[in-house]
Amino acid sequence: MEYQIILFYKYIRILDPEQVKFWQQAICGPLGLTGRCIVAKEGINATFEGTKENIKEYIKQLEQDIRFQNIHFKISSGTGHAFPKLSIKVRKEIVSLNLGTCDINPNEITGIHLKPEELHDWIRDKKEFYIVDMRNAYEHKVGHFENSILPPIENFRDLPKVVEQINHLKNKTVLTVCTGGVRCEKASGFLMSQGFNDVYQLDGGIVSYMEKYPNEDFKGKLYVFDGRVTMGFYTDDIKHEVVGKCDECGEQSENYVNCDNPVCHRHFINCVNCLSKNDGKAFCKGGCVLSRHGRKISPVEADLV
Repeated sequence: MEYQIILFYKYIRILDPEQVKFWQQAICGPLGLTGRCIVAKEGINATFEGTKENIKEYIKQLEQDIRFQNIHFKISSGTGHAFPKLSIKVRKEIVSLNLGTCDINPNEITGIHLKPEELHDWIRDKKEFYIVDMRNAYEHKVGHFENSILPPIENFRDLPKVVEQINHLKNKTVLTVCTGGVRCEKASGFLMSQGFNDVYQLDGGIVSYMEKYPNEDFKGKLYVFDGRVTMGFYTDDIKHEVVGKCDECGEQSENYVNCDNPVCHRHFINCVNCLSKNDGKAFCKGGCVLSRHGRKISPVEADLV
């Protein structure tokens, strides 16, 4: 069977998120979909996997509710086991920004949506603009737009720190990018609230650009939050460039692992050679890699690694 993965979101006022949660369960269950869905009063954010026919049926049923029409669905090839189960939850936000009193409503303030075709033209015309990658650091290590700004974000809540780093761009054209677009809705709006004057966001996210222009401008692979871990288009193409580097030896690699320290489980890149040298075990830098040899270390020693 042919499997597909669907990624979508919509910021729309939902008075009763619990009711939408149960409705989503009633749709997804019989269709055998797996994946994650977050429902909040501000909207819906989901990624599901299912057969091609059942994904099509899901979209049909979803669009029967007027609130969920005119959604930009991002569809890619699945594996049949990208997610272990179906999870549908109600949360305070569909993307946790946690900015307290400075809450961002994308229906009131957000950057201008820039189509992939328009970005492609900007790049070819050598327009002056600055791409700011709003993903976590471990995501953009394996793939990113050429010449983009890659802030060392550990969590989306670090957004105020990003502003400090790019304050000098307040009067320049800034384009925010993320995986599917949902984070940029708030990130671009937050930049505008902080005095940035010309803010855009990549419509449909990086995945939409990669679909139209594989191995152009976006280098490497796209990190995704499912069993595939990364996705690329035509990775056997000579234009495909590996930008990820093994955290241990620095060699080119796109192989993500979890730290084998049971109290860590940090996600990082570890090449096949380093894994084989360490009997298939992976330990991230710092205390974990030193404790691999069974010796205790001090916090000071860990900071020096």
